[in-house]
Amino acid sequence: MLTHRQLFFQHVAQTSEKPLALEIERAEGIYLYDVKGNSYIDLISGISVSNTGHCHPAVVNAIKEQIEKYMHLMVYGEYIQSPQVILAKILSKILPSSLNCTYFVNSGTEATEGALKLAKKYTGRSEIIAFKNAYHGSTHGSLSVMGNEYYKQAFRPLLPDVRFIEFNNQDDLKYISKKTACVIAETIQGEAGVIIPDVQFMKDLRCKCSDNSALLILDEVQTGLGRTGKMFGFENYGIVPDIITLAKGFGGGMPLGAFISSKKIMHCLTNNPVLGHITTFGGHPVSCAAAIANIEVIQKEKLVEQVKKKEKLFHKYLKHPSIKSIRSKGLLIAIEFENEKINMKIIHKCIDKGVIVDWFMFAPNCMRIAPPLIISDDEIKNACEVIISCM
Repeated sequence: MLTHRQLFFQHVAQTSEKPLALEIERAEGIYLYDVKGNSYIDLISGISVSNTGHCHPAVVNAIKEQIEKYMHLMVYGEYIQSPQVILAKILSKILPSSLNCTYFVNSGTEATEGALKLAKKYTGRSEIIAFKNAYHGSTHGSLSVMGNEYYKQAFRPLLPDVRFIEFNNQDDLKYISKKTACVIAETIQGEAGVIIPDVQFMKDLRCKCSDNSALLILDEVQTGLGRTGKMFGFENYGIVPDIITLAKGFGGGMPLGAFISSKKIMHCLTNNPVLGHITTFGGHPVSCAAAIANIEVIQKEKLVEQVKKKEKLFHKYLKHPSIKSIRSKGLLIAIEFENEKINMKIIHKCIDKGVIVDWFMFAPNCMRIAPPLIISDDEIKNACEVIISCM
């Protein structure tokens, strides 16, 4: 009889030649528990997903209640399903008034695909401007606006008419023109190793898009739902985009994404052609029910208000000669080491000692820390002590 580990390598498609292959039996709060009874502090939240922790009771209860009512009924957009309606209304209340219409999908890359299509359809233009070292997902359209050639080279040709400019470079904003359908940017470049833009750069980016009637798409997939110390990352810069994308921490652990814009802009997907964008499972009622509970937990437990204090604790406890720098915005943190080899060695030691950390795709010399927002002060201290002991 083959073990689950053997079956995993034999039948489950792999994304790398050396997956972590932890066999997790259950998860609760900030902890994962494997089949041998070992516990792990999850300092990456499944890559910025479990903002309210694993299996938060309110989220689990919401899922159970919805499952007993109904699950999938019909392709997205045809039936009035209360979890979708309630969630869309909640989003309209916590977002600026111009971001009042939500299209639900299943993931971040699907949100990117929908946002790009929306921008091209609404403007009637084809040029898309993205940023070097940007990451927006790995389906073909999303890959086309990824700013790293290593991950793209095997899949060309990709979307035409995509131009890449430097993140945080004022001079490059000159390339935004009347030919530009949209500019897509992360509010913080995540996979580049937590690269934070200047406030003025973001303001000028907003103005340049407005001056040329180009839509500004801001990717909130990793930064949304409180991770930066604001409910949405763009709130750190005093601007409002034309479209945002959400996923990861949005669904409370369930698969859910969205692209959100104004009713006026979104309406263009309803005609010429009809069904301009469709999805079967987008906005699944169980995922939407989980997302409603997830947002309520974030608000009731005042998790966003605690983020800055917890960020400071990581800076306080993570002091060691091996650390070159720490870049952070809230609880999205990059610990920079001299090189990839050192970082990977420390990461694997941390996991062996029960603390799960990770690396960044475009910055493999940097350690990723993005814990559930519910992490306590003592848990931060304990986790940091383990990390330091591995250096």
